[in-house]
Amino acid sequence: MTTYECKTCGKVTVDKGHLCAPTEIGKVYDCEHCGKQVSNAEHVCKPKVAEFKYFCNDCGRGAVSDRDVCNPLPISE
Repeated sequence: MTTYECKTCGKVTVDKGHLCAPTEIGKVYDCEHCGKQVSNAEHVCKPKVAEFKYFCNDCGRGAVSDRDVCNPLPISE
């Protein structure tokens, strides 16, 4: 099934007629944290950031699990 994303607002749908600036995209992911459909598997939203418990000591990327970053350090509360 072909999926489209609006260049203007970022909405994702299979019906490009509902978008003002549709662009064909690849695979679509459902964010388990905010419920939004996104084209980027590494989508980061406010609910996910609130669950971050680790960050990578090399690049600074945040993560929920220590397995999601290469050099994890716990975020102190």
